Amino acid sequence: MPHALITGANRGLGLEHTRQLLERGWTITAACRNPDAASELKALDPGDGRLTLETYDAADLGAAAALAQRVDGPIDLLFANAGMMAPSTRGFGGAANADMVTEMTVNSIAPLALAEAFADQVAASEMKIIALQSSRMGSIADNTSGGAYGYRASKAALNAIGKSLSLDLKDRDIVVLILHPGWVRTDMGGPNGLMTAPESVSAQLDLIARAFNQPAMSGRFFHISGEDLNW
Repeated sequence: MPHALITGANRGLGLEHTRQLLERGWTITAACRNPDAASELKALDPGDGRLTLETYDAADLGAAAALAQRVDGPIDLLFANAGMMAPSTRGFGGAANADMVTEMTVNSIAPLALAEAFADQVAASEMKIIALQSSRMGSIADNTSGGAYGYRASKAALNAIGKSLSLDLKDRDIVVLILHPGWVRTDMGGPNGLMTAPESVSAQLDLIARAFNQPAMSGRFFHISGEDLNW
């Protein structure tokens, strides 16, 4: 029975990944800032011991190592999904503020801390996959509208981190996927998104399944269609 650890599992894409993987028979460690208040996440519990909720705050760089002390055994899929978009860093004129530091921490440095904390457990699994929830907004080549300084910069940094991870973890047979989920109708994506969370997650899980024993997929920036995106 494969095991996934998913951060930001209490809402949006993380919640939907948890739902769909449980339906597929996986064991899930679902991490979020306040599990006690995660009513939708707790409602997914099938009651057979396959869902465990853990406290994890991506803004705290010590949280990954602390989480690793509480999670045992191999991890087939480590999904660094937790992310944020700060309204105060969107427009020119005041974007260089403390919120941008937090964005960089949550969106780019925290996933690296997770990989460092859990690489041994991922390497000990059968699937050996690390997935990073990036965004097309992190593509420098695709930026034709400007703005979104904190979010764009943090996702571009995440892409660079993912590429380095794919090289540094290659000898352990770990495949690192850098994923764009599409424009999804979630709290972060807003009501005008082009797809639902179930549609996005289903496509992402198909990509993840394809990555099993496929080192050629490691370190690449994927659209949910399977298309390679420009850096």
